[in-house]
Amino acid sequence: MDMPMSTTTTAMPAGHTMGGMDHGGMDMGGMSMGGSGGKQCKIDMLFNVNTIGSCFFTDKFYIDTHGQFAGACILALVLVVALEALRRATREFDRFITNQHIAQYRTGNGVVASSKDSSDGGVVAPCAPIPPFRPSLVQQAIRAFLHMLQFGTAYIVMLFAMYYNGYILLCIVLGAFIGFFAFNWEPIAVSDEPNGTKEATVCCG
Repeated sequence: MDMPMSTTTTAMPAGHTMGGMDHGGMDMGGMSMGGSGGKQCKIDMLFNVNTIGSCFFTDKFYIDTHGQFAGACILALVLVVALEALRRATREFDRFITNQHIAQYRTGNGVVASSKDSSDGGVVAPCAPIPPFRPSLVQQAIRAFLHMLQFGTAYIVMLFAMYYNGYILLCIVLGAFIGFFAFNWEPIAVSDEPNGTKEATVCCG
């Protein structure tokens, strides 16, 4: 005795995703995220040369035209130049408050005016040691503010670089060249002992 068995299959409606999972316009296969107004942001975790459709920092920073992308490249370059300018400003401020301390100490102790004649008729100027200098509260606040600006700018540049865009990376390197050329062209102390570079490839401030 054969009993016929009936099987029913239900077709899944078109456009239905597995488990109803919709990641807010994110296509994990193509690494494109839904931007503002339904625009797709191109985000690659490998080296790329994307221009139109790129997004930086937020979906609001969506590149529609080549002119906007050129502006993003210029922004990356200017940020690196500004980073070198902040480093120079920090060094100049340290020099300023140090020279101010030396001048005040020598004036207070009469070191500049005091001198005595040696036995052979020459002039011998006393060489009083300068005590260690600790910045005041206001001076340290200014130093901390400059460091904060330097630190924040460096991290913004790092975030730009993490998009692995070839044009952005090129602008970052060019900005480092221009910034160092412009703001680190200063006298170099000459010494018999070799002195290594103090700021070698400081990425994050």
